[in-house]
Parts: sequence; C-alpha cells; structure tokens
Amino acid sequence: MEKNKIIVICENNGKEYTIANGTSLKEFKQIVFPTNHNHILGALVNNEIQDLHYELYNPKYVNFIDLTSLDGYSMYARSLIFLLYKAVKNLYPKKNIAVEYYISNGIFCRMANKDFILTPERIATIKQEMSRLVGANIEIGRTETPTDEAVRQLRREGLKDKAALLTSRGKMFTSVYSIDDTLDYFYGTLVPTTGCLKVFDILRYKDGLLLMLPDRHQPDKVLPFIPQEKLFNTFSEYKRWGKIMDITNVGELNRSIEGKHAGTIIKVSEALHEKKISHIADLIKKKHKKVKVILIAGPSSSGKTTFSKRLAIQLFVNGIRPVTLSLDNYFVNRENTPKDSNGEYDFETIDALDIATFTDNITRLLKGEEVEIPKFSFETGQRYYDGEKLKISKNNVVIVEGIHGLNPRLTALLPRECLFKIFVSALTSISIDNHNIINPSDNRLIRRMVRDHRYRGYTALETLKRWESVLSGEQRHIVPYQEEADVMFNSALAYELGALKQQAVPLLAEVQSKYPEHSKALRLLKFFSYVQAIPTREIPPTSILREFLGGSSFKY
Repeated sequence: MEKNKIIVICENNGKEYTIANGTSLKEFKQIVFPTNHNHILGALVNNEIQDLHYELYNPKYVNFIDLTSLDGYSMYARSLIFLLYKAVKNLYPKKNIAVEYYISNGIFCRMANKDFILTPERIATIKQEMSRLVGANIEIGRTETPTDEAVRQLRREGLKDKAALLTSRGKMFTSVYSIDDTLDYFYGTLVPTTGCLKVFDILRYKDGLLLMLPDRHQPDKVLPFIPQEKLFNTFSEYKRWGKIMDITNVGELNRSIEGKHAGTIIKVSEALHEKKISHIADLIKKKHKKVKVILIAGPSSSGKTTFSKRLAIQLFVNGIRPVTLSLDNYFVNRENTPKDSNGEYDFETIDALDIATFTDNITRLLKGEEVEIPKFSFETGQRYYDGEKLKISKNNVVIVEGIHGLNPRLTALLPRECLFKIFVSALTSISIDNHNIINPSDNRLIRRMVRDHRYRGYTALETLKRWESVLSGEQRHIVPYQEEADVMFNSALAYELGALKQQAVPLLAEVQSKYPEHSKALRLLKFFSYVQAIPTREIPPTSILREFLGGSSFKY
C-alpha cells in the first residue's frame, strides 16, 4: 500500500478502490460512477450517514444513497425545507417560515409572522425563487463551528428557537449549514447542492402552504395531494394545546424540565388526554340508540389498546357497558393466508381476515343472538373454539380493535349508522425547532422499541430491521382509510420523549456499526441528545405511555 493511500470498499458494486487519504465522498462518487452520479445525495460510511463533504481517512465501507432510500429521502426533505427558508429570506428578509407537520403527502408550513398572509401570488413568487435557486446549483456548505459562535450566528439570523436548542444540548461544536450567506441548523445531513432539489411543488393550504415531496418510488414525480381534513384538524388542535402549555418545541420542553416543571407537564398532558377521551365517550352517548359497534384502528404503537380500555371506562361512566372483540380472532387458517410478492405470508392485508365470519357474528349480535366467538392460535396457525360466547343487550356496545377497523370492506354489509369509527395515532405535537420537525413514525418506533424489549425480549436491532416493512404495511392498509374515522385521537404526549429516553438510549447504543440499521440508531441517538430526560415516577398507571414503559394498571 502506497503512503497516503487507503482502501475503500463500495457496497453499491462490491468493488475495492485504492484512493488518496482525505478524498471527499463527492470526489469518490465520481471515481465509482464516472458518468452517472448526479442523483447521489450522500452515503453511509461504515453504516453512518454522511453528506458528500465528508472526507475519507482510514479504510472504510461506503454505500452511496439516493432519493429511493429512506435515509436519502429524509436528507432530501430536510434540504427542501432549507431551500424554502432561503427563498423566503431572499424575498422577505424580515420574515420566517415555521415548519409544522407532515400531512397530505407534503409538509405543512406557516409564516412565523402572523401578519404576513401567504396569498396565491406570494406562493407563486416563493416557488419561482426556489426554482431559480435550484437552477443556480448553489453549494450547500457545512461548517463545524464552536457552539457558542453557532448560537450567536443563529440569533443574528433571528432563529432564537435553534439557539435555545443548541444551548440546552451542551455540545462543544455544531455543524452549521449555509446557502450563500444564509445560515441554518438541521437535525441530520443535507444534499450537496441546491441543484439536487429539482422535484418539488408548493400548494396554498389553509393559512399556510404545503411543501410537496417527490415520490420515493418514482423520484422524478411529485407525490399527489391527498385531502386529510380530519388529520389536519387533529394536528391543529394539539398544536393549540402545545401553545397553551408553552411547549411547542424541544427547547421549550427542556426549559420547563430544567425549571422543575416536569410534574406539571405530565399532569396537564394526561388531563388533556382524559378530557378528549371523555369527549369521545360523550359523542357516542349521544348516538347510543343507533351506535352498537365502535371500531378502533391505528398504526403500530399508537396506543390503541390502552385507549380502548380508557374509552371503555368513560363509556361505563356514561351508563354504557362495552364488550370487546379482537380482529385477531378472525384470521383465516394459515394455509389460506395470502402471500406477498416475496412469497411470505402477508398477515397485514385485510384478506388475511375472515370478513364473512366477522360480519355474520356482528350481525347476529346486533339481532340479540348469542354467538360463539372464534379464537386463533398463532402457534398452530389455526382457528379454534373454546366455548366462549357473547351476547349483547340494548345497553351494550361492541368495541372492535384492529388495524383494519376503518377499512370499508370490513363493515360493508353492516348499517353505517350502527358504527362509530375512531383513528388513533401518535401525532407528535412538538417539533425540534421551527425548521426541524419530528416525524410521528419516529415517535412510534421509539415506543415500539422500548415495548418490544420489555415484553418480547427483542433487541433494538430486531425492531429496527422490521420497521420499514411495518411502515410499508401501514401505507397500504391504514393510511388510505384514516379519513373514514368519525373522530381522531392523538395519543402523543408532550413529555413522552423525555420519559422514553432513559430506556431507549441504552438499547440504541447496542446497535453495532456492522449492521445497516446502525445509521438509524445513530440518528435517534442524536435526536435524544437534544431532549432532557424526565423522571417517570409521576406518570399515572393508566397513561397510554405505561403500555410501553411498563407499570400499567391495565391488563394486556
């Protein structure tokens, strides 16, 4: 080996390269892909995400990523937010944009300056400026800066929320990104130049705008707008609650924790949940003469089970006696289960359920008949009956919980007026700062990781390996039907990330660098570095969070 040379193995093609020590990823991608490399956004270096400014020292494994990977897609979305911010700063130097949440296949943003109305003309101008910046192909720079200096720079930019976040994080150095003379801080890496961000759109929406993202599976196309009115209203309601509590971002949460207000945050957050569940029970009470079946659906780790139990208590308070029925009882026998494109049993498709038997059982229950309820053995993959029978009276309702509860196929033969549909999910109501939002799927992943370890003995690595498949199933089987709900319940709690931190961080730290999931573990560890830990002793035993942390007074 020549002096000042290193060996780098490119995992994209399995080849070994001898290159100069200090070669950047940008230079290395041109060696590996001499004629076709403009779609490359970054790379996994020893399974750690890096932008193309990163320089290679010592032998490494490199896996270049583009928009079709989850890591590349996240990088693209973050960079689009910076592009939007830069365009707004160019056009309206004293204005700022607040990025709030993912919705309708885009990212909803509002102007932080409430007196500045986003008219169609202004949105068109912002889009035009973004397109100009893309055409100019400006380098997105990154500088390692002492945190004290980064805080001063961000305050000069008017980004006080970011300055507060970095101050509470306690790191000596911070990576600051720039487009020309506009600075910003992001949780995660960005693409190398503005010219990488060709695929996007901006739509006027409500009192703000939607930054529309590319389709990960068809990267040259923008995802279509999908109306999600009920989801938007749910997000907005919890955003208002955050403002009432003065906790809209992680920096504000940290200040409250440092001020010894964690107990108050827990009590208020739990009271808000109880108030909402009570309100849902009151809605059902008003329709009780007709409503006989309550369907509860939601994605993985949304807290559906605890929500169902707490709703049952509120229904009792209203004089209604609930009985429960699990859709898991209605799986078809294993040999009749559909298979996916890989030839594996697909347990997440609605065709894995015996809809005919479910419909027959519900119909007979509504007629006042006694029904023997089927059971399903996950060990043998077969249905069986153990003599358990169910009968309901006029004072009963049936609570049905399962991921397909909102799918119209499940209840197509049942009278709509007898159904009440509820969608439950953890719609994270706080952000990291005004330009860095928390993806609700990350919130649920952290919940699931903690629960899987506590109750199923799984490692964080095992949970991370399954997660992309879980998300894919949710996109197919849950998301398309969430607007079918009569009401949505947000199971996220303002304090929960601080409460989950102590259990999640040691699990994530065990994910070794030899695994591809190491990059996801590092990203979540970095996220937790922003969040102050919260003691869990004041979390009540009926909290949805107890389903994951342990210590619940409910039986599961």
